[in-house]
Amino acid sequence: QVQLVESGGGLVQAGGSLRLSCGASGSGFGIRTMGWYRQAPGKQRDRVAVISNDGSTNYEDSVKARFTISRDNAKNTVYLQMNNLKPEDTGVYYCKALVDVDFRTYQYWGQGTQVTVSS
Repeated sequence: QVQLVESGGGLVQAGGSLRLSCGASGSGFGIRTMGWYRQAPGKQRDRVAVISNDGSTNYEDSVKARFTISRDNAKNTVYLQMNNLKPEDTGVYYCKALVDVDFRTYQYWGQGTQVTVSS
């Protein structure tokens, strides 16, 4: 079993910064892609940024040049540095990982961390 634990959310004023972290724990697994998704109140969960195990990244258009996703493979941890935050970035941020266990691929989600950006 793999568990993802997020941290780093909070309340920040517009223009501020936050750094989210998500660590994977467990044993006998290999992580493929890790990513961050957010869900605003009353809206669906949307992808924000993803990073593959070779370091290639992909960002949702509205966060390009403001957010940076990175990962530490030795620590099984993914980060999301969020700069110049805007009120529309408010939501619950979820970490997702695609994980190989015993030659099968599984999808895991973290519990979510709240990010609130005030205007």
